[in-house]
Amino acid sequence: MAEINRKELILALISAGSTPRLAGVDLTALDMTRLDMSGASARAAKFVAATLREAILRGANLSYADMTTVQAAGLNLDSANLTGVNFSSATLTSVLLTNANLTNAILNGANLTGANMKGANVSGIKFNENTTWPDGKKGSQGNPVSYT
Repeated sequence: MAEINRKELILALISAGSTPRLAGVDLTALDMTRLDMSGASARAAKFVAATLREAILRGANLSYADMTTVQAAGLNLDSANLTGVNFSSATLTSVLLTNANLTNAILNGANLTGANMKGANVSGIKFNENTTWPDGKKGSQGNPVSYT
């Protein structure tokens, strides 16, 4: 259960201005569809099973966040710090990961079909045979560097 609800999050985002502070906050299973959280500091936040469809986290610091099983089709993570983020079993279809730092991110079982990873740092990415790459290849049939 999320620490806060959608209405409380929206009010917090409004009052935070350009740098929302969500570090360590439990946002489990929260619906954040189409919310703009650009520039947010959400280091080690818990997004497990959250819905982030078409949300905007451009330039956000999500390092070491737990984003397992998120539903995030169309999510904008342009230039985001995703160091060590756990995206296991996440739905990341058509996600914008341009210029994102994905160093040591975990993509086990993630679906990245149609994702844009141009300019992303993919060093140390962990994935398994259930990971689906932007072009539909599975696991070791694709190479993260091929999509940057």
